[in-house]
Amino acid sequence: MALLPILEFPDTRLRIRAKPVEHFDAQLRQLIADMVETMYAAPGVGLAGTQVNVHRHIFVMDTSAEKNDPQAYINTEILERDEIQVAEEGCLSVPTIFEPIRRATRVRVRARDADGALFERELTGLAAVCVQHEMDHLAGKLFVDYLTALKRERIRRRLEKERRERGGSASSSSPRSAEPAL
Repeated sequence: MALLPILEFPDTRLRIRAKPVEHFDAQLRQLIADMVETMYAAPGVGLAGTQVNVHRHIFVMDTSAEKNDPQAYINTEILERDEIQVAEEGCLSVPTIFEPIRRATRVRVRARDADGALFERELTGLAAVCVQHEMDHLAGKLFVDYLTALKRERIRRRLEKERRERGGSASSSSPRSAEPAL
């Protein structure tokens, strides 16, 4: 397994829309394993292919308290959304930033697993938020897009200043907040 570099806002590659996964093979399973390892190391609870510059419709997540239940969602569709909440949300591609975002508290999804088997799940709470957040990534959207243009610009300037100070680029293996992000 290998840690993958995570793209950071405002990297334009984060705006690329993911394409459906067509081949369910050993290469895909290796990508999933690498994404899970990267997500845990970041630390995060979700990671979309777009965030690691793989523009295929795939994300991984683990919202379990023990961090022992990694799941892969491939070619996911959100079938239903219910009830809205506003909660603090962070993102591995927007490190150290947490902002209140409106999301559904319950979603029903249809997706494929690493072997291509179709499944449906109803998710609530953090898992529901995570799915919506990762689906946004696959559509080329970031959680900062829900904020005002002024707030988004302030975040962009802050992150660019932090990158300059640490001598880094827009893809990171930088120190992150101790709080897990999506």
